[in-house]
Amino acid sequence: MTTAPTQRSGSTTWTDARLLQALEEVVEQELNRHLKVAKEWMPHEYVPWSQGRDFDGVLGGEAWAPEQSGLTDVGRVSLVVNLLTEDNLPSYHHEIATMFGRDGAWGTWVHRWTAEEGRHGIAIRDYLLTTRAVDPVALERARMEHMSAGFESDNRHSMLHSVAYVAFQELATRISHRNTGHTSGDAVCERMLARIATDENLHMVFYRNLLLAALELAPDQAMRAVADVVTGFRMPGHGMPGFERAAAQIAIGGVYNLRIHHDDVLQPVLRHLKVMEIGGLGPEGQQAQQELGFFLEGLDTQATRFDERRAAFLARRAARNQE
Repeated sequence: MTTAPTQRSGSTTWTDARLLQALEEVVEQELNRHLKVAKEWMPHEYVPWSQGRDFDGVLGGEAWAPEQSGLTDVGRVSLVVNLLTEDNLPSYHHEIATMFGRDGAWGTWVHRWTAEEGRHGIAIRDYLLTTRAVDPVALERARMEHMSAGFESDNRHSMLHSVAYVAFQELATRISHRNTGHTSGDAVCERMLARIATDENLHMVFYRNLLLAALELAPDQAMRAVADVVTGFRMPGHGMPGFERAAAQIAIGGVYNLRIHHDDVLQPVLRHLKVMEIGGLGPEGQQAQQELGFFLEGLDTQATRFDERRAAFLARRAARNQE
């Protein structure tokens, strides 16, 4: 990174263009590491095609009905949210290609990431339709509505904010897929989502390591980006139809909620980066570091309260079911 300042200083202001150039070598190193450890896999191998049959419509098959699937309710809801999120891949590609560029190591990574992510939507949709886990008409209408709205990143104004966001978001996606599999009630589904979660974890490692390099290069600006992203974090599927209701079901079902977000997503990344231990920051970096610490304390308190309310709700529901 030949354009880096000779001393580590929070006072140096880096433009996005300079940061992209300065981090190119790190991107190339991380890309090469990723290509060495990533394993090829085939989406069709994870779909139980023998369970498939024609739907009603032009082929005159059997109409869909809820009882045709053995998925749990929370598994079904979470799979649809995960799939609709993956469906917006063209918009995500546009966002990161616009931010990171299409040339050099950055461009190679952008296209590789997009290709790998594309497998996830293929596998999940084929599984859902083959196993008749969801209403295919409702699913297609939701896809059309969600993709027609597109996606605009909250962090498109800043390269560092974009890198910080995906470092956390990729881990959040991995955790969501993994927990969806655990709660789905179907071993085939769990195996498929475990495979997808492995990809998401590798993507997280790429961006996390890139964020670490950015913290060393531009500590004040990167610390501000981390604080802003953590305090304002939203999953990319927040704009899909019915998201709030689905998110509540997913939270109660133990797939993704405040406690999981705090313990399994934010804390692992922040600990690896040693964000709260970084010294030598300028005023901006110190302020961001303090804001981050206060926010995490408050989030932990909120998560504890949510856990208590969730436990009480589940106890009441269990009691009603026994009546």
